[in-house]
Amino acid sequence: MEVQEIYQQLEKQFPGKVGEFKGDVPEPYCTVSPEAIVEISRFLRDDPNLKFEVLSDLTALDWPKEEKIQVVYHLYSYSNKSQIVLKVDLPRDNSKIPTLEGVWKVANWFEREVFDLFGVIFEGHSDLRRIMLPEDWVGHPLRKDYVEEEEYDGISTQRAPLVEKLLR
Repeated sequence: MEVQEIYQQLEKQFPGKVGEFKGDVPEPYCTVSPEAIVEISRFLRDDPNLKFEVLSDLTALDWPKEEKIQVVYHLYSYSNKSQIVLKVDLPRDNSKIPTLEGVWKVANWFEREVFDLFGVIFEGHSDLRRIMLPEDWVGHPLRKDYVEEEEYDGISTQRAPLVEKLLR
């Protein structure tokens, strides 16, 4: 099934919950509303004609000028050898979205990474805590307005410029 057809099926099945479709890019995508992400994902996984068995990646983008964090889901169907990307826009100051742990177990680790690095809250997540940084780390390093502390736990976080290192 072509991605355009998948999009049309989603629009029909979930009226008003599926937004923009972009098919002329290397990884075609459509936007979906945050409150519909679980039911749309379940439909994509369970529909016998679609069978998106795999959440192959989940990441986020920070768009400070638009005041949004965009969560990006990459889905793959081994059965049909097809892929689709779902994008969900969240407000930067209140980035919350339901967890997809109940749809794909691998969402647990992906969501923890996005929480750690972008600060997105995945509501209903079974173990939402940092996965890469220490629990007491301040801020979310992949947000564009992030300012790194000069030291952490008595250790400098500053790096000497490469030129200085080469001259030593």
